[in-house]
Amino acid sequence: MNAIFFGIVLVAFIAGAINGTMGEITLGAVDSAKSAVTLAIGLVGIMSLFLGLMQVMQEAGALRVIARIIRPVMVRLFPNVPEDHPAMGAMIMNLAANALGLANAATPFGIKAMQELEKLNGEKGTATNAMVLFLAINTSAVTLLPTGVIGLRAAMGSTDPAAILPSTLFASACATVVGVTVCKLLERVPYFAKTAPPMNRDGLELKQKVEGDLSQDGSGSMWPFVLVVKGMILLVVLAIIGGQAVSNWIIPTLIVGMLAVGVIRGIKVYEVFIEGAKDGFNVALRIIPYLVAILVAVGMFRASGALGTMVHYLGIVTEPLGMPGEALPMALLRPLSGSGAYGVMASTMEAAGPDSYVGYLVSTLQGSTETTFYVLAVYFGSVGVSRLRHSMFAALAADLAGVIGAVAICRLLFG
Repeated sequence: MNAIFFGIVLVAFIAGAINGTMGEITLGAVDSAKSAVTLAIGLVGIMSLFLGLMQVMQEAGALRVIARIIRPVMVRLFPNVPEDHPAMGAMIMNLAANALGLANAATPFGIKAMQELEKLNGEKGTATNAMVLFLAINTSAVTLLPTGVIGLRAAMGSTDPAAILPSTLFASACATVVGVTVCKLLERVPYFAKTAPPMNRDGLELKQKVEGDLSQDGSGSMWPFVLVVKGMILLVVLAIIGGQAVSNWIIPTLIVGMLAVGVIRGIKVYEVFIEGAKDGFNVALRIIPYLVAILVAVGMFRASGALGTMVHYLGIVTEPLGMPGEALPMALLRPLSGSGAYGVMASTMEAAGPDSYVGYLVSTLQGSTETTFYVLAVYFGSVGVSRLRHSMFAALAADLAGVIGAVAICRLLFG
């Protein structure tokens, strides 16, 4: 991360000296630093809400049930993480939230997962294989319902706002497959294998307080959770058919359902919720320095004109391949800045139309991958990890696969 941070700043400085944009770089750095703090403060409430809900689910034993539902997959992907550890449930909730396009919910779940994975880390400050893999999956998670993008397309007058569902699913699936594959291959490379921290299982504290083994409780103890899951699946199907009006029900249903599971399981949901929510403030403060560093570097890079120069020359090559120059800034900004990419998507659709090829392409790009550098800064920053090992390579490989997949499927469906 040291080389990446300094490299972005250095390129911005050189480009600013050549282009005469030092004034813009100064403003970009200051504004980005302010935005980082504002963003972190804005996360306090959201994180407190979902970390509180996670605590309720944990106390009710629901996360253990979730982990067992997809245990065969998770055990293969994360062999060093105990199957009944809280990290499993938190990772699954994060991936589910990403799949539903619920970024506000995904971030607190992801941070919770990283905190739990850190408890298994025998070398603090260094990313474990499980952390790297989780981050790669998170930045490229398969997206079933990109609610935010569909809502923007509808607001811009698209005749079929949900037309990007199949293209987004395909592109995000490509990104996930490549991210996981690259991660698994790189962790076997001698250098990365040698730097892998040992897993710390001594004194492991499982936070679930479940009465008895849920696997032997019978359907009677699991039916509340099963009912909530079936309700969420039904909402997803209805949202795909009905669009934004139905998708607006997802988060309220999630909140009510998670609390209901706690109530039915005999949990004091208010006290437990407050206990979990207390972590939200502390975590948000802890990630401010990491956010400032990465957002200032990206802000300087954009303000220097370096991004515009890259777009100009790369567009000559990418245009014949199905990536028009109007969509290229979106592809380049997506790993760097979520808000910047969202703004570019909106302005591009406003100029070209949401139902044009370019409009479909930028919509697919926005929904198919996460903001890699933001995720790196927030997730690793929340647990103080500075030695990232092969996480950057895997995440960027997933981003590239997502872009290639988006271009391929959009040319097939909308070209």
